[in-house]
Amino acid sequence: MTQDRMAEDQVGDSTRSVHAGRPEARPYEPSLPGPVFVSHYHLPGEPTGPYIYGRDDNPTWDLLEQAIAELEAPGDPDASTLSFASGMGAISAVLLSQVRSGEVVVLPSDCYQTTRALVERLESYGVQVRMAPTAGDAQLPLLEGARLVWLESPSNPELDVCDIRRLADAAHAAGALVAVDNTLATPLGQRPLALGADFSVASGTKALNGHGDLLMGYVTTRNAELADSVRKWRKTVGAIPGPMETWLAHRSLATLALRVDRQADNALALARALLERPEVTGVRHPGLPTDPSHEVAVTQMRRFGSVVSFTLPDREHAERFLGALRMTSEATSFGSVQCTAERRARWGGDAVAPGFIRFSVGVEDADDIVADVVRALDEAARQQ
Repeated sequence: MTQDRMAEDQVGDSTRSVHAGRPEARPYEPSLPGPVFVSHYHLPGEPTGPYIYGRDDNPTWDLLEQAIAELEAPGDPDASTLSFASGMGAISAVLLSQVRSGEVVVLPSDCYQTTRALVERLESYGVQVRMAPTAGDAQLPLLEGARLVWLESPSNPELDVCDIRRLADAAHAAGALVAVDNTLATPLGQRPLALGADFSVASGTKALNGHGDLLMGYVTTRNAELADSVRKWRKTVGAIPGPMETWLAHRSLATLALRVDRQADNALALARALLERPEVTGVRHPGLPTDPSHEVAVTQMRRFGSVVSFTLPDREHAERFLGALRMTSEATSFGSVQCTAERRARWGGDAVAPGFIRFSVGVEDADDIVADVVRALDEAARQQ
């Protein structure tokens, strides 16, 4: 499939995921070239590129970045992506490259806790930080005079959703840039740039790669000036991805649509089963028609993600449940092909109950996932 064809927004998500960022077919060459391991390039004469030094650029990055841009903003030739060594590398690059001393940043008070850990650093640089929850678009009253508004929808780990278009329009009217952490949704579940955001940021460690075997982050924007400022930050601090991780992430994109479709279906099946359990409270998944976020989610999300959150009576009950699971790894991540779960309060920093569970649903058979969870819940209840 030609890149001209891929530039059109006329192909399905699975087709796009398979072909995105792959070069034109050439006789006797692989469809996805192998990783380029290099620290320096041969530079005769003036150093005009396209490749100059290993911290500046790499052909393997270029292919992945082209692929992600095609997924985040299909058919938009102005969209560009920058890859990073981790999701926090990408998040930090946007926050710290776009804001200066004396300016204002608006953050969700319930966003990913390591993003919130940057508040102290921002304030030490003389940046004013305002915070409000994701639900109910509570950041709206805080926008006046802001330089950058950070959104995370759905939020991690509580799965609240905000109206990205509404907040982006209001932020732009106030003269602010808008960045959206799109990690939970993925570009196949939600396209923040199409909803008005200036940056779509994500941890590729999670569903984008989907195999729990590498760290990766990325930033996508349509604005060349913004892209250049983030690129300069990446070069300056050296937050670059390794070529092997980059190649593996690109290889994994081929199954992205298959994985996120299966995971979204499985997550909804699990959420429905959990609603039937008397000891389980606060079941959240944006795909549930009864979820507080559902009404907004259906207006901007195409898939509702792999994560289900819920609360068990107390810490001990939650630990018994996690210990009784047989096909679920107790891990602090999500989006993998394998089910993972954790008692989120063990880390501190999130305003969740001691028995709060973040459960990331894998691609196993839905009946098996539900059966394992139900059996573990039964066992945890018997051990009281």
